[in-house]
Amino acid sequence: MAAVLPDRLDLSDASGRQTSLSLSDEDFYVSIAPFVGTTHDCFHHSLTTCVGELQEQELEVRVVAADGTVLVDEMRTTAPNGFLGLWLPRDQELALTLTQDGASASTPVATTADSPTCLTTMQLTD
Repeated sequence: MAAVLPDRLDLSDASGRQTSLSLSDEDFYVSIAPFVGTTHDCFHHSLTTCVGELQEQELEVRVVAADGTVLVDEMRTTAPNGFLGLWLPRDQELALTLTQDGASASTPVATTADSPTCLTTMQLTD
């Protein structure tokens, strides 16, 4: 098992052995699973069990900081598990917009110590 928390990556195996790897103090990792019809609840992303609906799909990704600075504005492809991973600056309030074939979803994203590392609530709509 592997789970992404705001400050670390927790790893464990079938025998119960566990370890943690620290993540960057400057960057925050968030995994996003946009969807059209089906999603699941999630707070801390599981690299081994979370599966999103839109697998290997190209999306326009735009992330804007509170001061209007555009941090990301490019096409990205979701992974085979349906997730799109982003490294974002830590301790910020950001605006995330995903677009695909005219359908889009927008949401605020916080990158603080108590923020989720898994976003599964972005439903793409026309």
